[in-house]
Amino acid sequence: MKGLTLDRLRVTRGDMPLVALDLSVAPGEVVTIIGPSGSGKSTALAAIIGRLGPGFRASGRILLDGRDVTDLPTRARRIGILFQDDVLFPHLSVGGNLGFGLPSSVRGPARRARIEEALAQADLAGFADRDPATLSGGQRARVALMRTLLAEPAALLLDEPFGRLDVDLRAQIRSFVLDRARREGLPVILVSHDPEDAAAAGGRIVAPRPPAGT
Repeated sequence: MKGLTLDRLRVTRGDMPLVALDLSVAPGEVVTIIGPSGSGKSTALAAIIGRLGPGFRASGRILLDGRDVTDLPTRARRIGILFQDDVLFPHLSVGGNLGFGLPSSVRGPARRARIEEALAQADLAGFADRDPATLSGGQRARVALMRTLLAEPAALLLDEPFGRLDVDLRAQIRSFVLDRARREGLPVILVSHDPEDAAAAGGRIVAPRPPAGT
């Protein structure tokens, strides 16, 4: 089955239930997990990519295109994630940051060509040698997305990546990210506390926390 499936995914900390999700996200679909800070949104994403902190325990299965990735290390799951902070490497150029996302099998002229193509798609042609510190917030966000896509993920998680952008830029970058993800045919889970993000995504909205009394 194509897409991302969370089969009875549960996260607990000690005896406290934090997250309960039963969800299938089709290729090109965006599902929004919405809720206030502390409601378990980011914990759900950490469970999906395999990066839960000490003291947390996950159960259930995570399936990607029918393949069980529950017990695989993060890098082997082929699930990309964008955070609120763009996490560009300051010691690398823009092109170097993009190259970090490419598989090691892509080398030489082909590597440079992939980087230049990604920059052109993000309206950043000619930026390969730029220092990331010289970029605007919107430019950094686009570089972060293209780096994630160059790693060829089969699903994409968005952990409030628009939260630090001003209102006008937020709408622009949100549209860019969601349009690119749909064009790539990726199943997408967006977490946010902002109803406008959910409205822009235009898909289903779910809550990460189990019902009271469970």
